[in-house]
Amino acid sequence: MSLAAAAEMPEEFSFSDADFEALAQLARAEFGLSLAVSKKPLVYSRLARRLRARGLSSFREYMALVDRADEADERLELVSALTTNVTSFFREKHHFDTLRDVLLPELAKQNRIRIWSAGCSSGPEPFSIAMTLLDGLQSLPADLRILATDIDPAILRRARRGSYLREDCAAVPSSFQSRWLIPTPGEPEQVEISQDLKRLISFAELNLICDWPFKGPFDAIFCRNVAIYFDQDTQQRLWTRFATMLRAGGFLFIGHSERLSGPATNEFATAGVTTYRKRALPAPTQLT
Repeated sequence: MSLAAAAEMPEEFSFSDADFEALAQLARAEFGLSLAVSKKPLVYSRLARRLRARGLSSFREYMALVDRADEADERLELVSALTTNVTSFFREKHHFDTLRDVLLPELAKQNRIRIWSAGCSSGPEPFSIAMTLLDGLQSLPADLRILATDIDPAILRRARRGSYLREDCAAVPSSFQSRWLIPTPGEPEQVEISQDLKRLISFAELNLICDWPFKGPFDAIFCRNVAIYFDQDTQQRLWTRFATMLRAGGFLFIGHSERLSGPATNEFATAGVTTYRKRALPAPTQLT
C-alpha cells in the first residue's frame, strides 16, 4: 500500500505520534530497524492486522503487549510486518556470476567451504548459491556448508520446506531445473528442492544486531537488501562485523540500493557492482 493511500484511510485504531515514537524506539533497540516519521501511515497499515488478531483497540495497548517478557513471538510478528520478504532465485545475477567465475576456482582448491546467506528469507538465495556450487565444482569437499539465517521463524519454516510455485522458479536455468527441482506429486504447479541441495544448507534464526553464535571464517557473505532497514550507524557496525567474519580475499555481496560505508571501507576493495572483497591487510588511513 502506498503512503498516500494509507494516509487517506480512516484510522480504525488510535495511533498517536507518541505511540509511533515508542514503537520506533523498540524497533531500533530490538532489531536495528530505522523508522522515519514519514513511515507512520505505512507502519499503521502493516500493524493494524496484528491489533485485530490480538483483539486490541489501540497502538498503546499493542506497545504494552510487545513489552511483555512472554511476548517474544509477537515481537517477531512485529518485525516481520515492518520488513518485506522480497526474494527470488538468482536475484541480482551478477553476484552469482562472480561466485561462479571468480570465487569458485579458488574454492575448488579448498577442503573447507563456508558461505553465509544473511537474511535468507524463504530460501531462494541459499538454494541459488548451492546450485552454483554444485554445478561449478567437479567434486565437493567433505566440509562444505551454507549457513542461511533470518530473523523470522515463519519464513524460515518455508525455507526449510523448499517448496515453490513453478512460476517462481523461472529464473533458474533450465539445466538446473531438471537436476534440482522435483515436481510435487498431484500438484503440477509446485516443485520441491532436491535433497542434494537441502543437505548443504543449515537454516537458523538470527537477529543480525545481536550476538552471533559462530566464528567463521566465511569465504563469502550474501547480505542483500537487509541493511536498507537499518540506520547508517547500524549499517556501518554490520559491515565491520562482516569483515571480521570473512577470510582474507573473501567476498561480501550486498543489495543494489546499499553501499559500503564507514570504517569497513578500509577492510574491503570494490570487486564489482555492490560486490566487495576483503583485503589481506586494511588499507592505510588517509590523512587529511
